[in-house]
Amino acid sequence: MQGWRVIDQPSGHSSGHSSEGSSERFSHRAEIVWEPAADAFAASQMGEFAAAVGRADVSYAALHAWSISELSTFWESFAEWAGVRWHQRPERALDELAMPASGFNGGTLNYAEHALAGDAGVVSLSQSRPRIELSAAELRAQVAACRAGLESLGVSRGDCVAAYLPNISETIVAFLATASLGAVWSSCAPEFGVRAVTDRFSQLEPVVLLAIDGYRYGTRTIDRRVELAQITAGLPSLRQVVTLPYLNWGDGDGDGDDDAIRVSPQAPDAPAGPAPVHHLWADLLAVDAPATDADIAFEPVPFDHPLYVLFSSGTTGLPKPIVHGHGGITLEHLKIHRLHHDLRPGQRFMWFTTTGWMMWNYLVSGLAAGATVVCFDGDPVAPAPDELWRIAAEERLDVLGVSATLITSHRKLGLEPGMVHDLSRLRQVGSTGAPLPADGFRWVCEAVGAQVQPCSVSGGTDVCTAFVGTAPSVPVRAGEISVSILGCDVQAVHPDGTPCPPGVTGELVVTRPMPSMPVGLWGDTTGERYRATYFEAFPGTWHHGDWITFFDDGACQITGRSDATLNRGGVRLGTADFYTVVEGLGSVNDSLVVHLEDDEGGPGTLYLLVVPAPGTDVDDDVRRAISTALRTELSPRHVPDVIEAVPAVPRTLSGKKLEIPVKRLLLGVAVDRVASRESLADPAAWDAVVAWAQARRAV
Repeated sequence: MQGWRVIDQPSGHSSGHSSEGSSERFSHRAEIVWEPAADAFAASQMGEFAAAVGRADVSYAALHAWSISELSTFWESFAEWAGVRWHQRPERALDELAMPASGFNGGTLNYAEHALAGDAGVVSLSQSRPRIELSAAELRAQVAACRAGLESLGVSRGDCVAAYLPNISETIVAFLATASLGAVWSSCAPEFGVRAVTDRFSQLEPVVLLAIDGYRYGTRTIDRRVELAQITAGLPSLRQVVTLPYLNWGDGDGDGDDDAIRVSPQAPDAPAGPAPVHHLWADLLAVDAPATDADIAFEPVPFDHPLYVLFSSGTTGLPKPIVHGHGGITLEHLKIHRLHHDLRPGQRFMWFTTTGWMMWNYLVSGLAAGATVVCFDGDPVAPAPDELWRIAAEERLDVLGVSATLITSHRKLGLEPGMVHDLSRLRQVGSTGAPLPADGFRWVCEAVGAQVQPCSVSGGTDVCTAFVGTAPSVPVRAGEISVSILGCDVQAVHPDGTPCPPGVTGELVVTRPMPSMPVGLWGDTTGERYRATYFEAFPGTWHHGDWITFFDDGACQITGRSDATLNRGGVRLGTADFYTVVEGLGSVNDSLVVHLEDDEGGPGTLYLLVVPAPGTDVDDDVRRAISTALRTELSPRHVPDVIEAVPAVPRTLSGKKLEIPVKRLLLGVAVDRVASRESLADPAAWDAVVAWAQARRAV
């Protein structure tokens, strides 16, 4: 994103940049930071698949073009090659013309059967207890036991099981047990507050809640027993509650000390009605289970049978309940893990995530590719900032996924993990949650390892996968996402729906169906809300809400949310471009920009909040440096009117900056209608920005 400038364009231009800006942008593309080996394609699973379908000698671009021009054939061929375990084969593959997506009619399968089919296990790392490793046989045995336990609690096909659990092995066990029954899963991370959890789970009416009593985050101890009692009281549909003694690890094992972790059945303000029955995790797994792990049963369900419900970030209103199906997730995750991450049996895969983010679901599916999944629950920068890189070395990871924010912060700290830890086995570092600046790509290759492919991906909770990312045989340029993912027809379009030429920024749309497009939204029986959410802006085409720019070789850049665009005097700019410049300054650690438009047609007001580097004050010199950099590298019209310091930038738990909520605060919308404080990564950061916005409005 560095090395090019926006050229002013007439007000009302339909794209993000003028055609003149496009040519300059092409001429200033950044350098290639990673190149594949000469035999990378042939040696990859993508090459093996291409050979199996008679396309061994084509380029990635040609393989991708085939995957979308013959969409049904691609998915039929992939399902056959990947060994999808149909109980009943579908009559036909994906309907190439149907939007929302439909197809695979008559097919039945079960996601959990694929996750447990190979020799992959789970490693569970935690700051609350010692390391736990489950072999494939031990994982299957625990899933079988948990399945029997859930059945004993009355859980059956179609029931909802909710989890207030961290990213640990028990959560994976419970999820796979739930899926094996054909029941529906949904999870929230334990750092979610009561309101955030009940706003989500109350929409689903779960019959069972699985939860922990608390956890440790670095050196902090967080007791969640009071919150758990309040959550339980706020979910009248619950029949059973199962508690894992995680904070009080070692209790609940029959030693008579179980009272230390049992949760009060009802809070004082609980609604009238029978209280749910409380159990311990050990009790759940002690129910009579199959004699061997090979005896575990998998309920065959239709392709679009609900597997889990994911939620939008919920910064405004009730979080959107997005329903994903067994078939779509199985196919999509097998494809992206095996073909794009090239995960294989015997490899080890970790993505730093919580159970409240879709990347947890993405992580678990590494099992279906045969890779051992490594979970981590705790503070990623404790006891030292390079904690995740230490884990990558000690656990011999092949693929590690983190947030763009973490990469940026580690670069600014000057970390060189490849010099400190043995990362010779690591071959790919994934980055998501926000656009990764060009310097972040360079840092991965220079400080982590020259052999490591930076894998910047962009997708969303809505499809539980990526639209654009990397491929084993395609070079990576600094600041660019290398390819559109196989089977994804991603395009940039003008507001009128016409395609943008290369180099011109437009709205990200998907013009052909993907199997992992949601089955629907929970409770939306007519599908009206679903269609309005994704297909109203461009009828018949999926609208995602991001700005994207494609280049003529298929690479692209994501430049922020289209509803957070900075449009000053007709010069439209994605916020990611803005942050690249501001956060590239040594005096700034983090930033958030908001534009308030002028109803009279004037330039409006551009607010910039910055988190200064340690030992730095946001004084006139820093303000001048920021303004000069923006004027020089972007445009004179994007020099902020207001630059002020904040202690931290408020983010969702998935790392997204709260640009739109802050804008709404400045417009005078009530705080409780703008964001759910309890669904944020750092509520204190939000409180500080709320106070700032209120003071600004008072002025």
